[in-house]
Amino acid sequence: MTQGNSKAASPQATDAAQQQVVRENSRVLSQAPDEKAVLVEFLDFECEACGAAYPFVEELRAEYSENVTFVQRYFPLPGHLNSMNAAVAVESAAQQDAYEEMYKKMFDTQAQWGESADNKSALFRTYAEDLGLDMAAYDAAVANPATEERVKLDVNDGKALGVTGTPTFFLDGKMLTVQSLDEFRAAVAATAAN
Repeated sequence: MTQGNSKAASPQATDAAQQQVVRENSRVLSQAPDEKAVLVEFLDFECEACGAAYPFVEELRAEYSENVTFVQRYFPLPGHLNSMNAAVAVESAAQQDAYEEMYKKMFDTQAQWGESADNKSALFRTYAEDLGLDMAAYDAAVANPATEERVKLDVNDGKALGVTGTPTFFLDGKMLTVQSLDEFRAAVAATAAN
């Protein structure tokens, strides 16, 4: 009887954990038409390791776009002075359906603004202008406390899931622990094939 109860509780626990890994309002970088797996990345736009992972993630997206849905969650680290500003800027752009463009802009320019002691919000605003966003709507989103709260929701979910640094990846709801890019690619390939 006990065994049956633990099995009955297991799917609910899995659903609860899955819900924290991906929420309805999570930013979907690309939706796979024939989804067999979901890869979630908790990231910090100022994090050099995230910047280094960015081309690899884009490679995986190109290779597995049919079968793997790519989701990103904000996880700005307190040691990075512009990481929250960057996340708020990206989320503000996302509210105008420009998440992917702004995410790419942040990583493409990270070397120019990362690790700066100066507030780079004005620079991030020029990125929004370059993307042709409605600047009144962008400015309103940046100023709206709900935008930062949306970022903090991802951070809180990440902490609850055991995320302590970035980038941290989850593949089908489980934290991915790999030692190399080859292991990473193999894990994604295996779930994409199922």
